[in-house]
Amino acid sequence: MTPRVLVREAIAPAGVELLREHFDVDVDADSDLAEIIDRYDAIVVRSATKLTADLINRATRLKVIGRAGVGVDNVDVEAATRRGIVVANAPESTVVSAAEHTIGLLVALARNIPQAHAALKQGRWERKMYGGIELAGKTLGVLGFGRIGQQVARRASGLGMRVVAYDPFVAPDRFRELGVERVETPGEIYAAAEFLTLHLPLTPATTRSLDANTFAQMRDGVRLINAARGELVDENALVDALTSGKVAGAALDVFSQEPYSGPLLAFDNVVVTPHLAASTDEAQDRAGVIVAEQVAAALEGGLVTNAVNIPVIGAEELESLGPYIPLAAKLGRLAMELAEGKADEIVVTTYGGLANYDARLLTVSALNGAFQGRADRPVNYVNAPLIAREHGIEVREERSQSARDYTNLVRVEVRKGEERTRVAGTLIGSDDRQWLVSALGFKLELELAPLLVLFRYDDVPGVIGRVGTLFGEAGVNIANMAVSRARRGEKALMVLTVDSMPSAELVERIRAEGFDDARVIELGPADAG
Repeated sequence: MTPRVLVREAIAPAGVELLREHFDVDVDADSDLAEIIDRYDAIVVRSATKLTADLINRATRLKVIGRAGVGVDNVDVEAATRRGIVVANAPESTVVSAAEHTIGLLVALARNIPQAHAALKQGRWERKMYGGIELAGKTLGVLGFGRIGQQVARRASGLGMRVVAYDPFVAPDRFRELGVERVETPGEIYAAAEFLTLHLPLTPATTRSLDANTFAQMRDGVRLINAARGELVDENALVDALTSGKVAGAALDVFSQEPYSGPLLAFDNVVVTPHLAASTDEAQDRAGVIVAEQVAAALEGGLVTNAVNIPVIGAEELESLGPYIPLAAKLGRLAMELAEGKADEIVVTTYGGLANYDARLLTVSALNGAFQGRADRPVNYVNAPLIAREHGIEVREERSQSARDYTNLVRVEVRKGEERTRVAGTLIGSDDRQWLVSALGFKLELELAPLLVLFRYDDVPGVIGRVGTLFGEAGVNIANMAVSRARRGEKALMVLTVDSMPSAELVERIRAEGFDDARVIELGPADAG
């Protein structure tokens, strides 16, 4: 029987025609969705349709949900995953539009175009007041060199600008291909940039990362462009920097709270647009065609490159490898965090009975964990290998029938030059509890939890008591602790699981106590993958 597809919201005609070449397609925005959804093998939506768990559970035939756009906030992805339904979107659809809007903001900021336009509309001919500066020969700093950042760099180079960029997760060759200067730290960007454009993913580390401290590191008279995420900027600090003249101007398409009505609108040297970067006819049409291609691939057994959840796997592999998928993701995240996000190569090794299976699923899971928060797009089990390739990171799989003390074992190793960062884990018990059994060359046994704290230090008496006292005074409960040492009197590793996030002040206080290192790592819920 030919699969049936429901196009619930308007997409590009070319997308509808592509689907009609392969499937029976209904374009229906009016019928009661709860009454008809069980008739379809696929559904295409934009942002207005809310696909709740209840609707998904009614969709007995549904195999794929296509979201014609970037986000999937209107889809209960967890419910779809439980049902084995692929959820796919179109993240590539807005890249060109977002890059062009960034360049538009850049030019508007340099030449005071909106201000001059508004003045002339009000009957004021103010040539002297709104004279600008040339972009040719100026230095543009690009923070975040993913797909949009690279497209901005191309266009800025065409304007004759010198472009410098920072992104530790993109291979150096990519910078050279685009004629862009690569720097090692954000501080080098701040010191060089006359214009600064943001293209970072929004993570706990990047949230409000442009604050009073970072503005102080910038050149006097820097101009800021942000068409990425409003939450990247501490808006109060930006107000202060604009008031003092440290920042000569800003062009903003995004804000921490939208619609925005705050104090930045009062500055004549601030250009603003209401989150328009992706709002072009072409981007919306492109989204429709891309999602149609994704739906067709899912229904015909092809590669769904924009899937945002776990792809369907065979029943035998799922039974044997399935419980290890979230463990591999956590080990990948832990290894990459301990390696400070720097990698030339990632090696995933399976030991024991796991070595008898195709380990690609576990490798992809480890990559999925490793790149969370380290890419300019949502990371999933399908695109994680592509992200590794784009970052110039080689990925290898190894296997060994011997697992020494364990029936099955997964090890993730991150290599950077001569540096090796290794972690290994296994599952214990009928409920598949996730245990960390080695890290950084130390053997240990500790059940993984959402929050880990790791310390390396000299193996001397009294350390455990000092740590317990410091955490107790800070009101942070230690759930579990494991301590390991290679040889008596040398270095030791302590790993804690804690119930709440330790403050930065607590971590700094611990480091001041003489520890070699202190790390807080968020792994997420125990069943996250």
